[in-house]
Amino acid sequence: MSQWLDLQQLDSKFLEQVDQLYDDSFPMAIRQYLSSWIESHDWDHVANVENESLATVRFHDLLTQLDHQHSRFAMEKDFLNQHNIRKIKRNLQSLFQDNPVSMAMIISRNLSEERKILAAAQNRTESTQNDMIVEKHREMDGRVKDIKMKVQVICVKHLFQISLQDTEQTIKNLEDQQDEYDFKSKTLQSREELNGTISKEDLNRERLTIHAMFMKLNDTRMKVISQMSEVLNNMDPVVFELISTELAEWRHRQQMACIGGLTNVCLDQLQNWFTSLGESLLQLRQQLKKLLELEQKFTYDNDPITLSKSTLDDRIMLNLKNLITNSLVVERQPCMPTQLQRPLVLKTGVLFTLKLRLLIKLQEFNHTVRVKVQFDKYVLFRMFNILGTAMKVMNMEESNGMAAEFRHLQLKEKKVTGNRTSEGPLIVTEELHSITFEAELCWSGMVMNFEATSLPIVVISNVIQLPSGWASIMWYNMLTSEPKNLSFFVTPPSATWGHLEEVLSWQFSSITKRGLNQEQLNMLGTKLLGPKAVMDPEAQIPWNRFCKKNFTFWLWIEGILDLIKRHLLSLWDDGCIMGFVTKDRTKALLHEKASGTFLLRFSESNRDGAITFSWVEHDANEEPQIRSVEPYTKKELSAVSLPDIIRNYRVMAADNVPENPLRFLYPSIPKDEAFKKYYSKPTDKQEPMDVDKKSHEGYISTTLISISEMLPQDYNDTLMPMSPEVYGELERMV
Repeated sequence: MSQWLDLQQLDSKFLEQVDQLYDDSFPMAIRQYLSSWIESHDWDHVANVENESLATVRFHDLLTQLDHQHSRFAMEKDFLNQHNIRKIKRNLQSLFQDNPVSMAMIISRNLSEERKILAAAQNRTESTQNDMIVEKHREMDGRVKDIKMKVQVICVKHLFQISLQDTEQTIKNLEDQQDEYDFKSKTLQSREELNGTISKEDLNRERLTIHAMFMKLNDTRMKVISQMSEVLNNMDPVVFELISTELAEWRHRQQMACIGGLTNVCLDQLQNWFTSLGESLLQLRQQLKKLLELEQKFTYDNDPITLSKSTLDDRIMLNLKNLITNSLVVERQPCMPTQLQRPLVLKTGVLFTLKLRLLIKLQEFNHTVRVKVQFDKYVLFRMFNILGTAMKVMNMEESNGMAAEFRHLQLKEKKVTGNRTSEGPLIVTEELHSITFEAELCWSGMVMNFEATSLPIVVISNVIQLPSGWASIMWYNMLTSEPKNLSFFVTPPSATWGHLEEVLSWQFSSITKRGLNQEQLNMLGTKLLGPKAVMDPEAQIPWNRFCKKNFTFWLWIEGILDLIKRHLLSLWDDGCIMGFVTKDRTKALLHEKASGTFLLRFSESNRDGAITFSWVEHDANEEPQIRSVEPYTKKELSAVSLPDIIRNYRVMAADNVPENPLRFLYPSIPKDEAFKKYYSKPTDKQEPMDVDKKSHEGYISTTLISISEMLPQDYNDTLMPMSPEVYGELERMV
């Protein structure tokens, strides 16, 4: 997306800042009409007072662009915009005809200020998002703690207004009171029959006293039941939100992290919430048991404990089971140790590892959860046996929580025919498989069975299938969160460019220190979809355009990534490589630069990854000529590093004098300043004790250099390495 389009997406607060940049001297209408043309030029360079001639050219170019706009509006019969264009052109001519550098300075300043506004908006957005996440987590934290406090308040000693250690004695006192009441009432009745010595008033008074004791006990029991129900009422939505929202969001973040996204996948916060709620439920369960003990000692018709105990127990256990069955997560998805940055692609016969965690960290569950690994519980495609230790008991010794790590698993394909689905065959790297983890919890007389599933996996049999397999993993995790949708690639959905460009940048930032900037992404979008991709982030990209043709877009990117990892990592991290630049864009960037200015860009056609350098030089008429050398592949860079090639590169012109045409790394960094720290160090001289080693005697040390021969027909073409005959002649001359 262009800078101007990005600005238009901002909030009104930032749009007001943009509005303040433009006035009658350079109205915003010009920025709107000519946004693409303006952003295609280096106005910082044009605004230099030493480049008045260039500023004059750009001024007249701008007037020409306005004429084009005027013609377009004329065809559309848009008279108002025709009028505005004429007025703008007259004002520009009166203001900048004699001083075009001033106009260039205004454009340069405005573009710079726009970038600052975009950066501020981005920081504000990220800060707001982070604040929202923090606030959301703080709110969940508060709700969980509130429940825990309420549970702690609901204890028998508090609601009965006595201490726990006095409970048994108090109940005995109640029993004694009942015995005394029974004895006195019978005695009173006997005396009344004999002589009527006890008055009815005294008898009724004693009966009222006993009844008052009973009513107080009944009220207290009702209060306990009411408060336990209230805690469960508060807990139900918290448990639901924790599982349906917080856990689901973590799973999505893990998907993004698997394909290179820099997201937080730490489980500590989730574990704290699951554990706190689990502890609260276990405490409620203990309190209910205490109430049942009281009920066994004394009950009566419509006893609140008797009426509510089944409902309370069911609700407590339902929440506890819901937490436990959803607390088993795949903390580290299946991954081969040699491909840590590319999980979920497994090769047959190669060991892979994975790790599970139970989010409820309770000592009661330690060594009570057994986990069994099962591959492809829901078989769709090829079938595999899983080899290695496939059963483990979870414990608290391997991590801060309940965990089980499987380190020595591998897959072996079953040779079974006719095991594909009737939905249509897929290529190997589009077949999705999964690992199911069946868990069994044996605790407190209960046996609870539950399971978790890995993200979908691609199984390959040859390492050359890894890039295509990784493309499938990226596409799946980018577009869906259904772990059991293993037939995803039978009818794969399209991706939007706005989504894909972010994931492409992650592929670079996950293995290097630098992702892709917007200009590099624009080039990739144009290559993949044409210019509309840069203008429309919602442009649709079908799967077969990304990774199913003979020369696929993704395999081209993969070749470049491999080239960077093997030979160009430091240069890429330090920003020496512009990388993704088209030939036309290269010409535009170098056109106004000093002779010998060069940039490094990747080949647009080499599937296996290659890099070239293009430079500018001026002919006798001072006309800029852009030249490029044949791209270097992994083969050449394995023999000589790219910095050494740049240092020693020579062009053999018609006068047979070899010259190094490379002087400044774009935009204007002296070559040695940019690359000196990467140059190979000269080998140490031999010590005197080595004189008897005849293999070193009489030889002059050599340096491999790259030389291109400049022929008339090569004037505007890519320079090729010189012929062996010419190189031999040059070697004799040297």
